[in-house]
Amino acid sequence: MATLCLDLDTSKAAPAVVRSDAARLSALLEKCGLRFVEDFSPSGGRHLYVPLSERLDGAQARALVEALALTCPSLDPGPHQNVTDGCIRVPGSTHKSGGHQVLVTPLTAAYDILRRRNPGTVVARLRHALAPELRRLQENRRRSRLAATPAGLTFPAPARETAVRRMARTGLYDSGSYASPSEARMAILCSMAASGHTAQDVRAAMTDRYPGLAALYGSKADRLLEKEFSRAVTFTAKSTAAGRGSQSAHINDTSHPEYSQGGLSERSSTAAVQQLANDVENVLYAVLDQKLIKNYGRESTGLRLLFRSVLGYVRTTGRDVLDVGCRTFAAANGKHHATIARLLPVLAAASDGILTKVADARGRNADVYLIQLPESYRKLAKDLSWRQGKIYGVRPVFRSLGDTAALVYEAIERSRLSPTTAGITRATGYSRTAVDNALAALLAVRMIHRAGREWRVTAGANLKALARRLGALEDFEEQVSRHRRERAAWQAWLDRHSTRIDENDVHDPEQDEYWALTEQDVGWAQLLGVS
Repeated sequence: MATLCLDLDTSKAAPAVVRSDAARLSALLEKCGLRFVEDFSPSGGRHLYVPLSERLDGAQARALVEALALTCPSLDPGPHQNVTDGCIRVPGSTHKSGGHQVLVTPLTAAYDILRRRNPGTVVARLRHALAPELRRLQENRRRSRLAATPAGLTFPAPARETAVRRMARTGLYDSGSYASPSEARMAILCSMAASGHTAQDVRAAMTDRYPGLAALYGSKADRLLEKEFSRAVTFTAKSTAAGRGSQSAHINDTSHPEYSQGGLSERSSTAAVQQLANDVENVLYAVLDQKLIKNYGRESTGLRLLFRSVLGYVRTTGRDVLDVGCRTFAAANGKHHATIARLLPVLAAASDGILTKVADARGRNADVYLIQLPESYRKLAKDLSWRQGKIYGVRPVFRSLGDTAALVYEAIERSRLSPTTAGITRATGYSRTAVDNALAALLAVRMIHRAGREWRVTAGANLKALARRLGALEDFEEQVSRHRRERAAWQAWLDRHSTRIDENDVHDPEQDEYWALTEQDVGWAQLLGVS
């Protein structure tokens, strides 16, 4: 391929989104040092042509264009997805709706750009800037291949984009479902309000990942957004309350059981629970991590991250009792809930009494675990100084980068001094090859950087924005939505089968249920030899 052809099409998104994407693409290309030629069509579409001095093969060009399409909803990667039939209308061509493709770039500048094409060094800069999107494409292809395995083997497929999210990205809506842009806007706002977003989140999303919502507002966003979002919050709150009825709902698939204070122990104060979490965290990093690595091999990574999410839950809730379902920790770790159900008992057995199961699951109530510090670890925890900072399970960005990268990043983040590769290898317990691969993945998305022989966390790295670019936030939101559906189905099943049948409903002690024998019954009894 000698030219990258970027087709911004009004059939993929609203004209306002096309203009926004054209400005975004232009800024990205100019930032990377790429020169390009631009034209527009009578329908409102835009074409950007990026001439290359060094040809790319079809797969490389397709990957770059598809990565750009992840950042611009109106970009149609079709011209680069078919080597033989991919085509695009060049400047001056007749348009099917009438008129011609009009050149935006001055003719002399366009002639100079096409003669002095972009060198390979600036294309490498573009590839580096699109590293998260390129990794996301690789992950989606890997999941698609795994999802197409023989029957009996199941793997998670790439998260599908919902209709509401597509509408927020592109600004296009189904006129059969929504009578006007106002109804389409309210559907998007209700979805975001139900997910816990604020009006500030919505306003920020309109300038970044949801340009279609901005297109639906046009010039009325400043005047209407706050009012409509307030209505959306009120509507979703009423709908949620009506759906719950008189029952309380929880984020997990089980309700908090009611304890008798004598059954477990008196509830600890918040300060005492935070101190307990500090002590357990000291023991985890000093002893338990290495013990899990030694005794559980590959499975130790999942156990270590699960222990971290358990401590994160204790810190957040201020309670030393874990009475939530496996799906809560599954969302925090990016795992299937069946995996968490398998790992929790293993972790309890391997924790030397720190995590203890005290009650079995029943109905809506989950298994109950108690966090405590055994006597054998109290002196060690007291002698160690606690390192201030949050503790995480698997942050969304590491759903894409992997569990090994999560622990390698933690080793750099929590280290008192910037560690070397050898120091990270000792701290994590991984092989040098695994650590090198994780460091390369983190370096590619600019989460870390190297200063001599030492590794440091990049101060300006926004892990949430990076997770969005990698598609990890969409995976997280899809998993949370799936868990909600599964909880609703489970609770509905319990409601159908939890009705108790009293003994009097099947037996009336005042009614004689035996019957008197007739002559025919006596005859049959004698014939069968029954006295």
